[in-house]
Amino acid sequence: MAKIARFAANLYDMEEKEFKPTENEMDINSDSDVPGTNHLNEPVKEVGELEKLELEIADLKDKYLRQAAEFDNFRKRTAKERLELIQTAGKEVIGQLLEVLDDTERAQKQMENSEDLTALKEGAHLIFNKLRTVLYGRGLKPMETIGTEFNPDLHEAITEIPSPEMAGKVIDEVEKGYYLNDKIIRFAKVVVGK
Repeated sequence: MAKIARFAANLYDMEEKEFKPTENEMDINSDSDVPGTNHLNEPVKEVGELEKLELEIADLKDKYLRQAAEFDNFRKRTAKERLELIQTAGKEVIGQLLEVLDDTERAQKQMENSEDLTALKEGAHLIFNKLRTVLYGRGLKPMETIGTEFNPDLHEAITEIPSPEMAGKVIDEVEKGYYLNDKIIRFAKVVVGK
């Protein structure tokens, strides 16, 4: 009985004192009755694996943010370039048309001073041919309509005239239609026979 009392007294003293392992001892409890801060049945965390995953997540977040910012910059840059292109799209054509405008101004001055009608007509024809050359060189093409079948995809009927031999065909052209690089930019306004 004395042994049990001594054992209980020692146990009581151990509970009163805080158990602190020495440098050589590990603070692991192999028994639930012995005080300690660590237990054998707790899982041991691998710090290296967790840190690797956190670094990988941080790297992926960084890549995502950079890519999102890069895409936003690309979108803004292309919108700005598109706006500039729209504003200056006709720069070359206008530059070539300025030459024709200069020719018309010279012709106007000549008309005021000259009385030679054939020379004036010839000058006007030269200016019109230069204008056509500039526009046709840029992909403009006139629509051939007179004598063709009426096509509502190409023609806009202004009026109909009774003509049994030309029924359903274009008799006259009020306003010429044009293609620009094989796309219709203006429908032809025509008179159709019925």
